[in-house]
Amino acid sequence: MTDNTEKRGFQTEVKQLLNLLANSLYSNKEVFLRELISNASDAIDKLRFKAVQDQSVYGNDSNLHIRLSADKDKKTLTISDNGIGMTRDQICEHLGTIAKSGTAEFFKNLSGDQARDSQLIGQFGVGFYSAFIVADKVTVISRSAEAAPDQAVCWESDGTGEYTVSTVTKADRGTDVILSLKEENSEYLEDWTLRSAVTKYSDHISVPVEMLETVKPEKKDDAEENKDEKESETAEYTEWKQINEAKALWTRSAKDITDDEYKEFYKHISHDYDDPLVWAHNHVEGAQEYTSLLYVPKHAPWDLFNREQKHGLKLYVQRVFIMDDAEQFMPGYLRFIKGVLDSNDLPLNVSREILQDSKLTSKLKSGCTKKALQMLAKMAKDENQDNYKTFWKEYGSVIKEGLVEDYENREEIFDLIRFASTHNDNSEQNVSLKDYISRMPEKQKNIYFLTAATYAAAASSPYLETFKKKGIEVLLLTERVDEWVMNQVTEYKEKKFISVTASDLELGDLEDKEEKEKQESQAKENEDFLKKVKEALGEQVTDVKVTNRLTDTPSCVIGQGNQMMTAQMRRLLEASGQKLPDEKYTLEINMDHDLVKQLAQETDESRFKDWAQLILDEAILADQGALKEPARYVKLVNSLLLHK
Repeated sequence: MTDNTEKRGFQTEVKQLLNLLANSLYSNKEVFLRELISNASDAIDKLRFKAVQDQSVYGNDSNLHIRLSADKDKKTLTISDNGIGMTRDQICEHLGTIAKSGTAEFFKNLSGDQARDSQLIGQFGVGFYSAFIVADKVTVISRSAEAAPDQAVCWESDGTGEYTVSTVTKADRGTDVILSLKEENSEYLEDWTLRSAVTKYSDHISVPVEMLETVKPEKKDDAEENKDEKESETAEYTEWKQINEAKALWTRSAKDITDDEYKEFYKHISHDYDDPLVWAHNHVEGAQEYTSLLYVPKHAPWDLFNREQKHGLKLYVQRVFIMDDAEQFMPGYLRFIKGVLDSNDLPLNVSREILQDSKLTSKLKSGCTKKALQMLAKMAKDENQDNYKTFWKEYGSVIKEGLVEDYENREEIFDLIRFASTHNDNSEQNVSLKDYISRMPEKQKNIYFLTAATYAAAASSPYLETFKKKGIEVLLLTERVDEWVMNQVTEYKEKKFISVTASDLELGDLEDKEEKEKQESQAKENEDFLKKVKEALGEQVTDVKVTNRLTDTPSCVIGQGNQMMTAQMRRLLEASGQKLPDEKYTLEINMDHDLVKQLAQETDESRFKDWAQLILDEAILADQGALKEPARYVKLVNSLLLHK
């Protein structure tokens, strides 16, 4: 019996996802069973947690399980659990919308290519909606652990755009997901197909998965039978039999767990479609006793750069599920790590508030962080660098945040960082600081770097000219996070980080004595000329000097003092809406360049001023990639080109 029926429309993103699932994941249909069993397992975990404080939620049904049953006549497959169940509001929220940040970005990246989109869907997570891969109608009947039998809810949809919700009566707590299978998916009504899929995908979960099994009673021996009675056979009957091991995988010894089991457990806890990149399983005994199983996903989540996104580990206490996304045990820069933490020392009634202030939490976080960094370091040292290249491409930007956030582990994080540099002829970030230092000339004492908006801008920067001439490698940093990081870190292994755009560039023993003398001599000989250029440019510059950092370029601009704001930092701040005062530069000019020589010989005051302005504009353009008045610059260039 049903009442209070209403029809609702799916969220727009759900409609898109349902269509993609039906057309893109046809090659791996059985993923639906893994997803639905994982959801059922989560519902049972949540009931167990609730029972820690209130055993009455079990009622007279404390034997927790997931059951699969197929009806060949009706062509339906039912996945049932006696977990926490859902209310009407919860079922509409969970099954009618995709409450996941990054959804818009996900759909924007879809191309229409089924193979590629299949991988993207896997990164996003398919979840409950995977049921529509094999079913043309899905019915969900659920009763919350806190609801009366006549307050259960029925959700039903054919996946085309709408669903109905009604109030029904359900005798037992929990959820039944009933799939009306498409004709071509009838193999999922066969026992052997279901058993095979459960063994492959769900053997490791800690909840018994059961199926009905026909039992044939054994016949009694003739000697045991009453000779006066006719021989009779007891009729066959069916009973629920457990078909998975149902032992929490992380509690088992690592040597007894296969790679395939680790991979399937990852997919169970993450709802990811792809295999993990790497994992680490760790048992700790002593002052604290806990087990951690940490994974690095092969692909970054869509909301990786949203620091407010939910992240963290699944927390268990003595194998009792406590909470998802326990962010207290993993620092922000490792927010992509998935996995399980099972502690024997935390109380069963622990809450997020208690975790926030707990000293034990800090120790567990420290332990998990170190284990995660060791896992990444091992991958970085592996002879097969493909995995680490994939990792760095996906997560390099967020790992850099740790250099500022985690001073305790800064050395270990530095060893994980990879850079592009002038040593290579491409933008690939594959240079470690260890590599850089191993190639340093004997006289080099510092690590030199350049920040820019793009690799192309960095690689062609005039600030690199003297370094190329001297054979000094420069790190090329082009990500938004780099400016923030390099303003916070000062050295690595007692070697200072020096920007090649610094006003007081420290070359130390690399300084060429003859070049220095030449620079001083040119500055003295051209004192009047430098003064004249400064006067021509007025308040646009604070000073005009002879440079020793350029070989092929006429000029460059340098900020004021050691605390100067780089062009890249200025761009980032302006892009965020901050209003900044106009920058005043020191103009450094290359007295050996033909353009500067021509300027020095110019006698017409007006043209002298125009050529000085051109040299300044070119320097700013090379430094920042843009001018505030590009039209004025074009007009100036045209005027000078046309003048005879």
